[in-house]
Amino acid sequence: MSQKAFLGLCIAILLPVISYFVVKTVSRDAIQMPRKYYPEYTIDTVINGKQVSDTVWYQLANDTFTNQLGNRVVMDSLRGRVIIADFFFTRCPSICPYLTRNMKSLQESLKMKDITKRIDTTYVQFLSFSVDPERDSVPVLKQYADRYGVNHDVWSMLTGPKKKIYDYALNEIRLPAQDGGQVDSLFIHTEKFVLIDKQGIIRGYYNGLDSVALAKLAEDLTLLMLEKDKKEPSPVLAELLSLWPIYLVVIAAVAVLMWIVRRPKNKKSS
Repeated sequence: MSQKAFLGLCIAILLPVISYFVVKTVSRDAIQMPRKYYPEYTIDTVINGKQVSDTVWYQLANDTFTNQLGNRVVMDSLRGRVIIADFFFTRCPSICPYLTRNMKSLQESLKMKDITKRIDTTYVQFLSFSVDPERDSVPVLKQYADRYGVNHDVWSMLTGPKKKIYDYALNEIRLPAQDGGQVDSLFIHTEKFVLIDKQGIIRGYYNGLDSVALAKLAEDLTLLMLEKDKKEPSPVLAELLSLWPIYLVVIAAVAVLMWIVRRPKNKKSS
């Protein structure tokens, strides 16, 4: 085997790894991910002589509510899932039925994404908080959920102590910041859908009555479903690295073969 052939073989072996890093570098900013809300603080570190700032974002606090099946829903147990949340009450004669129907449309659209795009939609959770929990008991929520075709596996209509729900809406999901500070703490009535990522970080507020905003929500939801934690190693890179022993064996075998082929033969004595 010639040196050119050996060089070509080495390039062919290393090409997948080289291509991975090239594509990763070029496409890093190709997709605009949904922004993160409410930075808490930054951590400054020095890497290879350069100062790097890393922002720590506010994560929703843990709390426990009760859904339409009478089951406890612990917010921390939903980490690892993308959440779409809204606020409603069953006796609402105005915007709530429209919000619920639009949320139902999102629920149904995920079934199509699951089939056509092969996306794992089990990582999406819908939460609807009742702002009238004194009237919206578990049986009332169950009846309302059944009326609108709620999938109990992925959509929880939540009730609980009124103060807890309102504190969560005002201090955690921070509705006043998104409604111009006009949210009445005595009765929250907002058309906002809230998008929360797998780490419990708010990633967007959307008008649940506006078709354009809902289309944007569906797009951002898909992006968050595909988003990878930067701290987790890439599965593609891990697979490539796992093949390094094979690469080394092949290169070593080719080198030995070249040495055997190119080794000068001893002349037979006459």
